[in-house]
Amino acid sequence: MALEHAILVSLLEKPGSGYELARRFDRSIGYFWTATHQQIYRVLKRMESEGLLAVREVPQQGRPDKREYSVAGPGRTALNQWLHEPIEPESIRHELAVKIRGAAFDDPAALIREVERHHQVHSDRLAHYLAGELRDFAGPDAPAPLDAGQELQHVVLRGGIAYERMTVAWLDDVLTTLHRLAGTPPPSA
Repeated sequence: MALEHAILVSLLEKPGSGYELARRFDRSIGYFWTATHQQIYRVLKRMESEGLLAVREVPQQGRPDKREYSVAGPGRTALNQWLHEPIEPESIRHELAVKIRGAAFDDPAALIREVERHHQVHSDRLAHYLAGELRDFAGPDAPAPLDAGQELQHVVLRGGIAYERMTVAWLDDVLTTLHRLAGTPPPSA
């Protein structure tokens, strides 16, 4: 997938300025497809020049006018073509897994802090996903029934939740193994 496709999906969900789009990447899409703010602005400019995006100037009081992007007809066509193309299943490149295997040739205890750090990052991300699910799909302000776009957003979020739960459980197992090999007691849960 190219950054262009992620931008098209985001702008079809809701038109917005480059700043707003970059914030969406920071909050949601960025968990599945990362891009820097500079990359987003550069690609927006190119997509505009290629006619994939429409832009309108939105006046603002006390600030410069903002440019609001939306998907133009050729952009929708490009996304539809991409949606119908097959893609290869993703392969995981997991540097931490290689380090864990490499610990057999060093001191396994040396990895405990690093695995604990990864565990915290994934636990925090899981909590963030669960809070977003409660806010957007299960709480009192959640729309009912969900439209097709909301249902698809929710199924992607559920995939992220399942992935983070699996990763946290695996890291728990790794920590138990590293502590056993190092002869140290695992921290109490």
